[in-house]
Amino acid sequence: MTTPQFALSLVGIGTGNPKHLTLQAVEALNTVDLILIPNKGAGKDDLASLRQAICTKVIRTPGHRIVEFDLPTRDEATQDYRQRVEDWHDAIVEIWWQNMVDALPDGGTVGFLVWGDPSLYDSTMRIADRLHPKGEITVHVIPGITSIQALTAAHAEPLNQINEAVTITTGRQLRDHGWPASAETLIIMLDGQCSFTSLPPKGVEIWWTAYAGMDNELSISGPLADVGEQIQQTRAKARAEHGWLMDIYMLRRTAR
Repeated sequence: MTTPQFALSLVGIGTGNPKHLTLQAVEALNTVDLILIPNKGAGKDDLASLRQAICTKVIRTPGHRIVEFDLPTRDEATQDYRQRVEDWHDAIVEIWWQNMVDALPDGGTVGFLVWGDPSLYDSTMRIADRLHPKGEITVHVIPGITSIQALTAAHAEPLNQINEAVTITTGRQLRDHGWPASAETLIIMLDGQCSFTSLPPKGVEIWWTAYAGMDNELSISGPLADVGEQIQQTRAKARAEHGWLMDIYMLRRTAR
């Protein structure tokens, strides 16, 4: 039996706003045979629905299939964080492959809609790389607008200061290691715990945005000492209302 050949298009879709799709992204979505959409379960159905809505809006060619699959969860019983993620990615690969083969037994083109850009704090490319032992796989990456761009646009605030460095990191890194000495400006992603509370607030400015680029976008900015508690309350309320939350923020040292 011949092993099916697949061409994967990893399409950056921005932050959920169909207007964020580039012409290249729209073209790619109109050329695939199959689109796989993860469903993260109850309370996060909106994420799959947004992907479905984007497909409905921009795909004009007939003949494609859209298949939703249940995304497995990470096993919190695995103590080592890296191993926990590796095991999770292995489980996702198996689900991808089974859905691809079931829908396209003779091979074909498969599209994945990736929030923001596939290169920035996203594992889709790493997961796709694990498919190679299973068959002949080619991967094409279509860049998208990142949440960083949506954040700075929401606040009309440039990412960098003149001749100053920027560090892009995570909430976990900020909590565990503090403010990197090499940068005056930080972009904090993947932070579920308001890790800015681990910092001494004096002399720090924050620009925070949730649901960046979406209709329900929320933005707060100001001295961390003044708006930190407001951000925490707004964040908790938004998560309770929607069942999920995507947020990002920028921190900058100031003279105040």
